[in-house]
Order: sequence, then C-alpha cells, then structure tokens
Amino acid sequence: MIKKLLECVGEYKKPSILTPTFVGMEVILECFLPLIMASLIDHMTGESMGIIVKYGMVLVILAMLSLSCGTMAGMYAATASCGLAKNLRQQLFFKIQDYSFGDIDLFSSSSLVTRMTTDVTNVQNAYQMIIRGAVRTPLMMIFSVAMCMTINVKMACIFLAMIPILGIALIGIAATVFPIFKRIFKKYDALNNSVQENIAGIRVVKSFVREEYEMKKFDAAAEEVRQDFTFAEKILALNNPVMMLCINVAMILVSFLGARMVIASGGSVLSTGDLSALITYGVQILSSMMMLSFMFVMCSLAAESGNRIVEVLDHESILTSPEHGVTEVVDGSIRFDHVTFKYRAESKKNALTNINLNIESGKTIGIIGGTGSSKSSLIQLISRLYDVTEGAVYVGGKDVREYDLESLRNDVAVVLQKNVLFSGTIKENLRWGKKDASDEEIQHACQLAQADEFIQQLPDQYDTYIERGGTNVSGGQKQRLCIARALIKKPKILILDDSTSAVDTKTDALIRKAFREEIPNTTKIIIAQRVSSVEDADRILVMDEGRIVEEGTNEELLALNGIYREVYDSQTKSREVE
Repeated sequence: MIKKLLECVGEYKKPSILTPTFVGMEVILECFLPLIMASLIDHMTGESMGIIVKYGMVLVILAMLSLSCGTMAGMYAATASCGLAKNLRQQLFFKIQDYSFGDIDLFSSSSLVTRMTTDVTNVQNAYQMIIRGAVRTPLMMIFSVAMCMTINVKMACIFLAMIPILGIALIGIAATVFPIFKRIFKKYDALNNSVQENIAGIRVVKSFVREEYEMKKFDAAAEEVRQDFTFAEKILALNNPVMMLCINVAMILVSFLGARMVIASGGSVLSTGDLSALITYGVQILSSMMMLSFMFVMCSLAAESGNRIVEVLDHESILTSPEHGVTEVVDGSIRFDHVTFKYRAESKKNALTNINLNIESGKTIGIIGGTGSSKSSLIQLISRLYDVTEGAVYVGGKDVREYDLESLRNDVAVVLQKNVLFSGTIKENLRWGKKDASDEEIQHACQLAQADEFIQQLPDQYDTYIERGGTNVSGGQKQRLCIARALIKKPKILILDDSTSAVDTKTDALIRKAFREEIPNTTKIIIAQRVSSVEDADRILVMDEGRIVEEGTNEELLALNGIYREVYDSQTKSREVE
C-alpha cells in the first residue's frame, strides 16, 4: 500500500526530499542551543557582560537559522502533501473513468466519492506529518540522548527507560483502533450514500413530505459513526495521559537526582548549566515521543484510508478494451447469439436468458415490456457497458469484445433512462457528442430532436446556461437535449432507453419521423412504455422476465392476442377515455 501511494508523489519528489533535509538541519541547530545555554548559565558569575553577550548572540543566530530551516521545511511539506493529494485524486478519477458499470456497482458511487475526498485528505495530512516528523522525531531523540550522554550517563538512562514503556503503550493502542477505523469507513460510505440519495431525490422527498423520515434515517447513520469514532477516540486519548505521566516522572527524577548531584559535588560532576541542559534535552526527547504519539494517531487513520485508495487503484476492471482492438464499425447490424447475462457472478437469477436476435443495419426496433423485464439490460450489452455471461453480441459482424471500446461507443449512441446534463451552456452540453461540432451541426441535431423550438425561445438561446443536472429545464426539454447530444455523434446505432417518456405524443411522433427521414441508415432501437412510440417500428420485441416472449410488426403482434395486444388495448382505451 505504501509503495503504491508513494508512486503518486511524482513530480513532487524534490519538495518531499527537501522537507526532511531542512528538518534535519533544524534539529541539529536546536540540539546545540541547550549546550550553549548551559555555558551561558555557568558564566553568569557577574564578572563580565562580554561573555554573556557573546553567548547571547550565538543563541540568537542559531535560533534564527533553526527558525528559517523550520519555515522552509513547512513550506516544502505543504507543497509535497498537497501535490500528493492532487495526484491521488487525479489517478483515482482517471481509474474510475475506465471502470465499467459493474465496477461502479461493486464499489458504489458514494464510496468512491468518500475515497476521493475524505480518504485522500487523511493520507495528505499524514504524509505532511511523516516527511517532517519521521525525520525530526528519531533525529531529535538520537541527538538529544547523545548530548545527555556527554553531560551525564546516569541522567540520560532515566530518559532511555521511558522509551520502551511508551512504545508498548502505542503498540497496544494500535492493535485496538485499527479494526475500529476499518468499520468506521464502511459506515462513512453508508452515510454518504444516504446524503447523496437524499439530495438527488430531494424533489421526491419534499413532494411526499418525507423530510422527517429522511432526517431520522440520517440521524441513525450519523449516530453509528459517532459511537464508533467516540470509542476509537477514547482509546487514542490514552496516549496523552501515558505520555504526560512518563514526561512528569522523568522530569521529577532528573530534577531531584540532578539537584542532589549538583549540591553533593559542588558543581564538579554536574553544574547548574548542565542540569538545565539535561532538563531541556529531556523535554526534547519526550516531546519527540509526544510527536510520535500524534503521528501514530494520524497514521492509524490514514493507513485504512490508504488501503481503501489502493483498493480502487489496484482494482482491474472486469471490462477492458482489447489490445489492437478493431477500430471501425462497418455498419449498424446487431446480433445476439444465445446471450445470457447476470449482473453478478454469484447471482442465482439471470437478468437475460438465452436471447437470440438479429437486427439488420438501418432498421428501427421497438422494445416494450413491464418494469424489471430487462429491457435496459439488453441494450447495455450492445455498447458493452456490461459483458455477457454466456453467448456473444455482434455489432457490424464482429463480437463487441473484439472492438476498441472507444471506437465501439463512438458508433453506438445511447440515451439512457436517466438523462444527465452537466453544468455549462447548451452548446457545451451538446458538444459532448462531438467536441468540434459546428453551430450548424448543433442546431440541425436539435431540430431532429425537436429541441430547437424551445431553445430559440430562451433568452440566450444556445448559449443558455444549464445548471448542474439540468435543473433549470423541464424533463421533456432535458430528454430532447440528450437525444440531440447523441445525434451529433452521427452514430451507426442509436438507442433510446425510454428517452421520450416526458414528451407529448405529438413531439414523440415528430422525433420518430425525423429519424426515418434524416438518418435512414442508422439502426434505431427504441425502448418505450407507450405503444404509440414503437407501433411504426420495423419490428417490435416484447420482453418479460429477461426473455423475448413476442416478436413481430405491430399488426402481427396484435393478431397474436398476447401481451402486446393487452398493452395496446389498455392504452388505446385510456386515450379514448381522455
């Protein structure tokens, strides 16, 4: 895990090296200060101010140099840690872009957001502390103990005796808190998922007056996180009293035994200045242990965060683009050959079972079926958003697994059931389909999608700003913009997954008419709940429980008197009543 994280330091290696370099210089300078201070105290005999001024000037110079080194170390540490965080977020984001829908389902979007924010911040803070403290703490302890040894070995042994006691305490605390942090982060994911779900569906929450229910649900999740964190913090809080106990015991022993030694020897074995230096070095040694304790707390938290980050970086997508994959889709023909599919290998039930289907290029195919009949699952296999479990899907005469993923998806435009617009102008959103699309191409695509009319009525027309998620346009307008965005790609296959549900029947008919006249060579697959949206298709598929149960033209399916006829009659009667 550490090796993987350090690979993300990248171009910030220089400040990462300079930080401990300056910290080392700072420590060395600080360790000379007590010795000079001891000499200054021993020369305070009242004989001359010259020697006092001399030592005073040396102390000021060393202090200023130490301050400068510390400042430089802090600046470089901030640069290195923030750079590491940037690279980590960048690598996580880039990795997620290569994930398939199945990979996203495996981690969950809320967990991935937590890993890119909270977990990266934990690692950033720990890294900044480590590149300073990991050098400062051992160096300060080594130099301070060495200086104590040069002054008085017996006194130095008092400080050395405290180190193993503190080490044992830290190890015991570590063994207890690591499992707790692991559990906490899973609950963090659940908490973030609750927040994300609530905000995304805030209109539904308000329309059903479910705010109180959502608040109770959130409060329960937050309380679980609080309880676990409180327990972990209580254990970590033991660091401080144990550390302070050791410091106080050590200082009392040094002060008492040192004072006796000064008095008994008349200053020949241990002078007043030496005792002062010993106390200062003792504070430095035990303060370093305090720093080590604080670093331990931060690293305990960051270790689990680091594992979660590396878990994402090391995860190999279950769906990858083949090396030297096919880059050209010849036409829009589609063939399903004994296709069976399930979302997880361990799932007992198939989403699709033994699908055999042949679609000629340029044809219009309608698909209807009840909720949960796996209509969306079927079309997601065409652009290889998921891989089949058994069988094969062919596009343009080749297995979709043989194609370069980017090339395949550039020729298969899918307007998914959940329409998404991004913050930016209408033009910027439509150029997602083709980044160099001209204004004329954009307008033509909008005319085909029946979006041009309402865009022209907007104050800024095609330069109108779309809020995040398209919240400032209606559902029908959003759907038409998403259809236009797909059309700009000029795909060989166009899939509309219930993408005209929010438009009226007249507009729906005009969109289908434009498809027939303007893109006759493009294979069109229309998933719909309304029979009127698919009745003029070349062929209609009726799906139920992951199988194609009926297939044919509108007239042929009506003659079968099956599911299609039942749906057709129910919707026709509804229209007559209206």
